[in-house]
Amino acid sequence: MKNCFKGFYLSLGMFTAIPLPAHLWGGACMGLALTCLPLVGGLIGALWWGAAELLVFSPLHIVLAAAVLTAVPFFVTGFLHLDGYMDTSDAMLSARATEEKIRILKDPHTGAFAVIMLVVLFLLQFAALYVIIERAANLALLIIIAVISRCCATASILCLDVMRESSYANIFKQNTGMRHKLFVSAVAVLAVASAYLYAGTVGIVTALSVIIGYMCATAYVYKEFKGVSGDLTGFAIVIGELCGLLALAAIMS
Repeated sequence: MKNCFKGFYLSLGMFTAIPLPAHLWGGACMGLALTCLPLVGGLIGALWWGAAELLVFSPLHIVLAAAVLTAVPFFVTGFLHLDGYMDTSDAMLSARATEEKIRILKDPHTGAFAVIMLVVLFLLQFAALYVIIERAANLALLIIIAVISRCCATASILCLDVMRESSYANIFKQNTGMRHKLFVSAVAVLAVASAYLYAGTVGIVTALSVIIGYMCATAYVYKEFKGVSGDLTGFAIVIGELCGLLALAAIMS
């Protein structure tokens, strides 16, 4: 139990910007930190949902409320996954050889494709959340979206090959086995079931849209880089969550 709590604490410190008394790193609990990522996603989603409930009943204009809600998950995660989304967009859209794409992926400078894709992301996510706030229904599905995207992220690192150039993904994968995969699978099944119990068909479509979006994004980059990494996983998380939001907004509109 102590190791489980330490794993959750490690995961919270590494994958969010939530202030903590101290930050830990390393040790045998790194595998647990990865396994606890869906639970951290639940906390991120709960904060996202809480912000949505407050904004729905706030006196703010709906446009401003939607803009704030668009930014909430990125601020909570310290823009971690957004960074991976931008780096991966730069690399994949460069139309260069694989070796050059890997160099671009690791380059700290921001390219034009990253900026363009960031604008596209914000426009689509803002539009989806505008509809969701306007309808003021099924808001708790934001929790499900955040959990399922991170279940997919954890499963991809546990089950797929890791890029040779990725050091962090290999560290997280150490000391993991079948029980970690089973735990993540159980959380994912519970999340999908909860989505159905909460919102019926709307919940199922939203949950499946996150999974399909994540899988498509991962397949898109996996073929090129022959593995997954932190940046590629962040890219897929952002795409998966966007697909879930768009599906939810489309059903509600």
